[in-house]
Amino acid sequence: MMSQRGVRLLTAHGLRESLQRAALSTTCANHKSYKLVVVGGGAGGCATAAKFSSKLGKGQVAVIDPANMHYYQPMWTLVGGGMKTLEDSGKPMSEVLPKKADWIKEKVVSFDPHNNKVITNDGQEINYEYLVVALGIQLNFDKIKGLLDALETPGVCSNYSPLFVKRTFKSLKNFKEGNALFTFPNTPIKCAGAPQKIMYISEEYFRKHGKRDKANIVYYTSLPVLFGIKKYADALWEVVKERNITVNLRHNLIEVMPDSKEAVFQNLDKPEEISTVKYEMLHVTPPMSSPDVLQKCSALVDGAGYLKVNKETLQHETFPNIFGIGDCTNIPTSKTAAAVAGQIGVLRKNLSKVMDGKTPDSAYDGYTSCPLVTGYSTCILAEFDMNGNPLETFPINQAKERRTMFHMKKDIMPTMYWLGMLNGYWEGPKYVRKAMHLGFSK
Repeated sequence: MMSQRGVRLLTAHGLRESLQRAALSTTCANHKSYKLVVVGGGAGGCATAAKFSSKLGKGQVAVIDPANMHYYQPMWTLVGGGMKTLEDSGKPMSEVLPKKADWIKEKVVSFDPHNNKVITNDGQEINYEYLVVALGIQLNFDKIKGLLDALETPGVCSNYSPLFVKRTFKSLKNFKEGNALFTFPNTPIKCAGAPQKIMYISEEYFRKHGKRDKANIVYYTSLPVLFGIKKYADALWEVVKERNITVNLRHNLIEVMPDSKEAVFQNLDKPEEISTVKYEMLHVTPPMSSPDVLQKCSALVDGAGYLKVNKETLQHETFPNIFGIGDCTNIPTSKTAAAVAGQIGVLRKNLSKVMDGKTPDSAYDGYTSCPLVTGYSTCILAEFDMNGNPLETFPINQAKERRTMFHMKKDIMPTMYWLGMLNGYWEGPKYVRKAMHLGFSK
């Protein structure tokens, strides 16, 4: 029979082994390695993960994103106008990420590109052979004095966040009389047409409900133009003139005073010139920036804090095993879901080449698109490249308001997004465009 001392020694030895195994397990849990790590579970991140998890196999690709829900954000314009619901625009993240990819439901807090790893908020070190940064763009509601408080008061709204988009239609329904103000900030933003889309929808809503003669609609934009592409800007100027909408160029919202229902604007060409305007309704597009976590890694970003990539190959300028896609990059094109669709095919080909030890040679043409909804049944489908040249899919004048383009935006594009783009099947309309133009270069 074993002595009590022997039992104690055996027990102690077993305890040590258990502790060692636990420590080893914790170490393994905190140090994971993947062939490809994708940071961000938005449109670009999901599409990239779908492409490469299918190619590389289960357990080779990880997507890092803390969000429970994935939203088709272009739909929020329609949600704000009461044509869709917020619930229509979202699906659980678990349903849209590819099953062969590992979902790390945490937030990246630092990048270490020199050692091929990222660190998450729970202390995990995630090592990679290749990295795709798809973090999107950061909304900075707090950069406008008084705005966060104002967003809790009647009449102030924003289509740019699931937290506030429902307030827009409520503001339209509750509008009685006065100024309806719509703003565009003095920063790069995603979907540069969205700030005025909701303005046109609101104008039609007021007309349909007998409020138009009591509404003074004013658009305040920091830009020197109504829209960045002249062909479509010319068409939009006709729309605002026809509908008696006032446009104030080079004006930036700097403060909201909800107690007195006043908005404060700065004239960017004459900074000392400040104007205070009463509002009954105020739709705010917040200032935006590259995500803070990305800006902190100077080795990865340009002077403005955006990921430094070759604008054609999407490969990082310094680290050849890193690629970027979407709004977080410094690609000089409009930041839209359509741009991501145009980029995903290029990223697929070039990252595959690099993985095979070859030089990336596919080039992104800068394609992007902005379906400029101008009411409850019309839309101008703006499509253009990074040089500001129209790059249209259809052999018609797309600068004209059309019902067909509205139904494409409202009824067809969401399905293309959920079933095509997020699964890696939709890479933009390049081949459709060629077919529509009978194979001629366009």
